[in-house]
Amino acid sequence: MKTFYVNARYLIVPLMTIATIFGIFLGNNFVWLGVILFGFNTIIDTLTKDIHLRADFDEDGNSFGIKKFQYAVMYLMLPTFIVLQIILAWRLFHYTSAYPIEVLSLFGINYQSGISGINLIGATLSAGLWAGLGIIYGHELSHNRKEGFFISRLIMSLSGASHFTYAHVYNHHLDLGHEDDPATAPRGRNVYHHAWLSHVGQSKYSFDLERDKLKKQRKSFFSLSNKWIIGYLYSLPSIILFVWAGGVIGILSLLVVWVISNFLLEALNFMGHYGLIREHGKPVEHRHSWDNDNVFTSWFFIEIGRQGDHHVRGETYFWELDDVDAPNYGIGYFSLFVLTLIPPLFRKFTKELLEDWDRNKATDSERKIAHQIGNL
Repeated sequence: MKTFYVNARYLIVPLMTIATIFGIFLGNNFVWLGVILFGFNTIIDTLTKDIHLRADFDEDGNSFGIKKFQYAVMYLMLPTFIVLQIILAWRLFHYTSAYPIEVLSLFGINYQSGISGINLIGATLSAGLWAGLGIIYGHELSHNRKEGFFISRLIMSLSGASHFTYAHVYNHHLDLGHEDDPATAPRGRNVYHHAWLSHVGQSKYSFDLERDKLKKQRKSFFSLSNKWIIGYLYSLPSIILFVWAGGVIGILSLLVVWVISNFLLEALNFMGHYGLIREHGKPVEHRHSWDNDNVFTSWFFIEIGRQGDHHVRGETYFWELDDVDAPNYGIGYFSLFVLTLIPPLFRKFTKELLEDWDRNKATDSERKIAHQIGNL
């Protein structure tokens, strides 16, 4: 029973993504289900902010997590996200082709053919939110140097961000807390500015990585050996699908999905490291990342909130990550995300937390850097 519980609790996102797909298929107001679920999750996350659980191990120190099951779920999320895009494109085709809005039946399930403009907006927002939340699987698989790395690239390509996989492993994990890491937000930066700078900065890192590699190999930058270019080519099927489904409206819809999903990705980066400082060349320690480990955030985001442990043990399975006394916001990701959307509230919320970090966790060199930043 314990084994079932430990593995089943991480199925929240897969089940809610499937529910969102089904809602878009049903049509009418059901297309807003993805948006409603996002709001529902925010409420649950807020109500459970004081519930914290450790990782589960048996008496011999073995995890209850089943690796084959968890990886099967993560791999299956790729076709799930592909279906999410296909069902949205199908709705776009109904809209641009002026399908009559009427109730039809398929295998005994009634659904609405055709779609109104307002409900097309709802379907696009729902798809964008769950494509963005699904990026957690692209992140997790990026740490698997074998087949998982490739699947990570494909998942990220559905949001036009295949560059993330290389930048995350070879840039962020090595340079976090320092200005060389575009994914680390310095004090005073807001999430909107950070989302753009981090996205572009990580893409530039991947660009430079491939340029330098190909130069050493004496190959042209414009070759099939260029993983930066290939990564963006992985996004071509999505572009073709949405152009076919809706022309200009289809491209606008895909852009909305990409903007939402990439914004959510960069918001996670923003929340995970905001304002924390690491002296260049010094080892990454637990204190260099913010933890978000209340029970709902932990289960929903497959323990991605345990940033302190993750950045010290990057290849550890997510279900084995544990409390390591890293700095902690005290609230979950959904609740914190709402605060980040209002920069003055977020800065006020983090002011005392950063002051406590400076006093009790920072080294003298890190305090000096923090002081310099404060006097800019």
